Amino acid sequence: MAFDNIRENAEDLQEQAKAFLESNVSYYKLWLFKVAMKSTTMLLKIFLLSVVLVLVILFFSVAGALAIGYALDNFAYGFLIIGGFYAICGFFVYRIKDKIVEGPILEKFSEFFFND
Repeated sequence: MAFDNIRENAEDLQEQAKAFLESNVSYYKLWLFKVAMKSTTMLLKIFLLSVVLVLVILFFSVAGALAIGYALDNFAYGFLIIGGFYAICGFFVYRIKDKIVEGPILEKFSEFFFND
């Protein structure tokens, strides 16, 4: 009689533990899905904005190079000046890339992972 009671309690404990583990697995699957979707949508937004920004910069660069070329009566000089400007900008971005890229990206992704 006492063993039957212990066996019933043990079976009940086993069922509760199984239900607890299943609910935890479901919770973490949903959490992972949420984080993955937020990350994916953020990366897609950044990609689309980058494509638009590159197109805008491309058209402004060609227009600026042509304008400088007309002013100097030599289109090659206009394109060389614009190319030199981008080389200087690229050098400065290379020098400060860690402050621009790593900090904000780590901050944004840490919001997804640790604040939810």
